[in-house]
Amino acid sequence: MARVTVEDCVDKVPNRFELVLLAAHRARSIANGSAITIDPDNDKNPVVALREIAERTIPPEDMRESLIHSIQKNVEVDEPEAAAAPVLPQERRGPILGRDDQASDTQVDVLTEEQLLRGLESMTPSEPSSNGGSGGPRERGR
Repeated sequence: MARVTVEDCVDKVPNRFELVLLAAHRARSIANGSAITIDPDNDKNPVVALREIAERTIPPEDMRESLIHSIQKNVEVDEPEAAAAPVLPQERRGPILGRDDQASDTQVDVLTEEQLLRGLESMTPSEPSSNGGSGGPRERGR
């Protein structure tokens, strides 16, 4: 039955390579839950896809667009132009990062390098660590 179906499809989609791409894409979409437009007759998805193409229940142009869209990795999105959006008045605008008033910033801490070193030295432990020094794991096995 598939051979006859392929022969029926060649006059609808003359390029056999394109026919294979379209039928494979349609079969995958049927497997993913797309509605079938013909009676499936217990056929597998590729045969159903070829029968749909042969009976023209789905236009080949629609399947072609769907295939191209599924292959595209970078889809163009129409973004509004800058002049299309109204500009807010200055008094209603919020602060812009990096451009707000520097006078309103508060200083958290200012440390010199010397003060930082003294602070780090005061944090050193007064007792030697329990796993440091001689008698480590390598020397125990000897």
